[in-house]
Amino acid sequence: MEIRYLLLLCAVAGAVQAGKHDQYSGHQVFGIKFRNASDSELLHRLEGLLELDTWQHGVLEQRDAMVMVPPGKREAFLKALDDEGVQHYVQMDDVAEALKKHDDEISAWKRARRTRMIFQDYWRYDQIDAYLERIASQYPDLVTLVNAGKSYEGRDIKYLKISTTKFNDPSKPIYFMDAMIHAREWVTTPVALYSIYRLVENLRSQDQDLLRDIDWIIMPLVNPDGYEFTHTDTRLWRKTRSVLPVHETCLGVDANRNFDVLFGTTGVSENPCALTYPGTHAFSEPETGYVRDILQEHLNRIQLYMNIHSHGNWVLFGYGDHSLPPNAAQLHHVGAAMGAAMDAMKLPQAGYYLVGNSASLLYGTSGSAQDYAQVIGVPFSYTLELPGYGFGFLVPPQFIDQINEETWQGIAVTARLARSYYRARYNANN
Repeated sequence: MEIRYLLLLCAVAGAVQAGKHDQYSGHQVFGIKFRNASDSELLHRLEGLLELDTWQHGVLEQRDAMVMVPPGKREAFLKALDDEGVQHYVQMDDVAEALKKHDDEISAWKRARRTRMIFQDYWRYDQIDAYLERIASQYPDLVTLVNAGKSYEGRDIKYLKISTTKFNDPSKPIYFMDAMIHAREWVTTPVALYSIYRLVENLRSQDQDLLRDIDWIIMPLVNPDGYEFTHTDTRLWRKTRSVLPVHETCLGVDANRNFDVLFGTTGVSENPCALTYPGTHAFSEPETGYVRDILQEHLNRIQLYMNIHSHGNWVLFGYGDHSLPPNAAQLHHVGAAMGAAMDAMKLPQAGYYLVGNSASLLYGTSGSAQDYAQVIGVPFSYTLELPGYGFGFLVPPQFIDQINEETWQGIAVTARLARSYYRARYNANN
C-alpha cells in the first residue's frame, strides 16, 4: 500500500509539473519591424488596448520589438498591424513549449555542472539568502549584512554593505545596485551576486581601487515573493505578490511604477490585473519602501544607483516624462562609457547597448526607481537592461557567465567615473 501511495504521489507531481506552463499554451511572441514613429505609436496603443506583454521595445532600423500575444487577441492584433502595413513575424511559436524547453535546459545545466557558484545559476531565494549570510559571517571586517525588513509574504529582504572603512569615510562615494525588482528577469540577480564575488571573494589586482575608494550597497533580490512565484507557478510573473484592496483575484503591483515620482501618470495601467499597474499609492509595497529607505539614508553619499533589469541592451536615465536632469550630459558620459565597456566583450548575437533618456529611447514612464533616485538627488541614476540574445526573459543558463563578466566591466567603469565626479564635488565643499 505504501509503495502504491508513493507511486501515486510521483504521478501527481509529474502531472503538475507537465502542466506548469499550460497557461501560456498557444501564446506567441511576434517580432515587429518599425518603419517610422507611427509604427511604434501603433504598437504602444495596441499594448494598452489589448493588454499585451511587451518583451522588447523596438528601435527604428536598429532592433525589432517583441510582443507576447495570447490566442484570443491574436486576430485583432495582426489585423491592426496588417491594416497599417506593419511588417511582423513569429519570433516564438508557442510560449508554453519555450518555457518547458527552458526548464529542460536549466535541468541539464545543473546535471552537467554539479559544482556551480551562486552567480552561475538561477538559484532560489533560500540559497541566495544563505550566501549573503555566509559572506557576512566569513568577512566581518569588510561586509555588513542588513535585513531591510519583510516582504509582503514575510521573506527577509537583505542587502550587503561592503566597505573597508565600515561606511565611516565621507570622502568615499557609495555605489548602490539592486536587482530583481521585476520577478521574471532571472538573469539580473546573478549579476548582483557576481559583483559581490568580485569585490569580496575574488578581488583582483586591477580592481583594488574599487574596494579601497568606494563603498558598496548590493541588494540582489528586491522582489523575492514574485521571484519565488516565477519558480513555482507562473514563470512570466512580473509584479509583487501583495493582495490588492481594489481587486479580489488580481495580485501585485509593478514595483518599478510604485515610486513617488509623477506617480500613476504615464506608462501605467489603471487595471489591477495589468502588468504595469502601479498600485493605489506610491510606496504601497514594502519592497519599494526598502529601496527608498536606503536611498534616503545614504543620500549625501550615494553617487550612483544602478537598477538592473532584463532585457534589451539599454543603459537608460531620466526622466520618464521626456524631460532631462540638469546633469544629462554627465549622465550620458558615464552611461556611454558603460555601454562601450560591455560592447567590447559582447557576443556576436547580442545587440549593441543603446544609451540615453528612457522616454526618448523607449516610452514614457512614471514611478520608476531610476527617476525617484535621480529626482531626490542621486547624481547618477540608471536603468540597466541586460542582453536577452533573442530568448526574451528565458536566457539559457550557459549565457550567465558571459553576462556577469561583461556587466562587471561596465559596473567598474561607471564606478570609477562616478568616483571622479564625487571627488571633485567633495573637494570643492571641504
